[in-house]
Amino acid sequence: MNPSTALARVLVDELTRCGLAEAVVAPGSRSTPLALALVAHPGVRVHVRIDERSASFLALGLARASRRPVAVVCTSGTAAANFHPAVMEADESGVPLLVLTADRPPELRGTGANQTVDQIGLYGGAVRMFAEVGTPDPLPGMVAYWRSLVCRAWGSAVGGRPGPVHLNVAFRDPLTPDDGAGAHPWPEPLEGREGDRPWISRPGPVVEPAAFTLPAVERGVIVCGDGDYDPVPFLALAEMTGWPLLAEPTSNARRAGAVSTYRQLLASPSLVSGPPPELVVSVGRPNLSRQTLAFLRRAGRHVVVSSGTVGDPAASLPNSFSDPVRTATDVVAAVAPPAGLDLGSPQRTDWSRTWERAESAARSALDAVLDAEETLSEPRLARDLASHVSAGSLLFAGSSMPIRDLDATMRARCGVRLVGNRGVSGIDGTVSTAVGAALAHQSGGGGHAYALLGDLAVLHDQNGLVIGPGEARPDLALVVVNNDGGGIFSGLEQAGHPDFERVFGTPHGISMERVAAVADLPYTRLEWATDLPKALLGEGLRVIEVCTRRTDSAALRRRLQAAVDVAVDEAL
Repeated sequence: MNPSTALARVLVDELTRCGLAEAVVAPGSRSTPLALALVAHPGVRVHVRIDERSASFLALGLARASRRPVAVVCTSGTAAANFHPAVMEADESGVPLLVLTADRPPELRGTGANQTVDQIGLYGGAVRMFAEVGTPDPLPGMVAYWRSLVCRAWGSAVGGRPGPVHLNVAFRDPLTPDDGAGAHPWPEPLEGREGDRPWISRPGPVVEPAAFTLPAVERGVIVCGDGDYDPVPFLALAEMTGWPLLAEPTSNARRAGAVSTYRQLLASPSLVSGPPPELVVSVGRPNLSRQTLAFLRRAGRHVVVSSGTVGDPAASLPNSFSDPVRTATDVVAAVAPPAGLDLGSPQRTDWSRTWERAESAARSALDAVLDAEETLSEPRLARDLASHVSAGSLLFAGSSMPIRDLDATMRARCGVRLVGNRGVSGIDGTVSTAVGAALAHQSGGGGHAYALLGDLAVLHDQNGLVIGPGEARPDLALVVVNNDGGGIFSGLEQAGHPDFERVFGTPHGISMERVAAVADLPYTRLEWATDLPKALLGEGLRVIEVCTRRTDSAALRRRLQAAVDVAVDEAL
């Protein structure tokens, strides 16, 4: 067996012993040994994509939804650079990603050899671990090195702070197997531990972190930001204490008892002019709205719960936490309700009743404005989509306006898992991530999958719709808001600039029907709110387009806030 084939087969075998079940391959020559080893292994489902950026975000979506590491493989050169945005998102979101970049051997580097760049430490501090695997040489001891290295990489990806790891693998010719006559024997057995055990096992019980007992205050608030943690303890804490719970959509904590209109309430003068919170307990990454960040600055005390993330739900590192406005006074691994609290009798105070009245008034006012017209607006689409999808579904939210409209209008509900690329909040790779998340969700026994995306995000990742014959395809409805440009800027300071439309609005004039036709996908254009449930029916990958006007949407969002302000004034 030639050295390149031996190295690739050992790496893949050890990865599967650690738990690898999914891999994404972008075709290339130098990565041939890894690609062939992966497709030959019966324990790995391999996905092939023609574009490295799309491939890496597909792997990210698979890893995010499955909560386990996924490998992504590419050849040398600019191919590896196209992985970088997904690596950055995996880093900030805490998603375990195994980045395997093929490379030229050292004797070809720095010589002007074709498709050769410096890939050493290519992703900088965005990875939990980097290793230059080195060229495979037929020497005793190499198998132990390769297998132990894989176990270290896996452990780094799923450890206390999960995230991406990067193995740079140099291959010399020949790149294809020579298992037939004339093949050279390897100087030592290539097999791993008996019983399909990994080379390095990590047994040990999960230790529950010690809980921090919260102080007994009346004006407490719980803020659940983006993240993959269990929201139930925080919902229970809110119920016991009477503290309002403010939940971003991708916290998956916007269930019964959560304040669904907090985004408008935190901008309402009647509420924010009252007494500030004595205590805020936050978990995840609370960075979706300026209103929340301003509210955190008013807190007398800010307790941050450093929650575990994707890959190791029990892991918690006190030095890994989100504090975007630097108001944290305490960082803890877990919290307990205040001492002396009657756990059998939920607390109701003037503070909690104020929030309850404000939520009821704001919810009624917001819904009344949205229901006044049957034409689908962007905020109504977000509200109705989150309400209509069936229990057991997955909903992927695009960055920019889709996630913000969900935050502003989504009612509290259970049974739907919301995810999105909220680590770096870019629009690149959005379609591919949604496809990967849907594939993982459904392979794990989940139900339908939906994505709410903007037109620029879809145009930015059209290649994510190109799935070759024989490749796994998800049951995924892509609901695309087409407002002919960048809608988020219409609500920002740039909107008044004379060059706004060209520089920020960026109109493109492209219908999603044309995009769907390129990928040979079913297409539906949706105009009326009452037609949404019917439009969502179907199977497979499909595109549903809702056309809106950016100026109308910005004006509607202002009317929503004004209506909430009036309603809260009257309620308080």
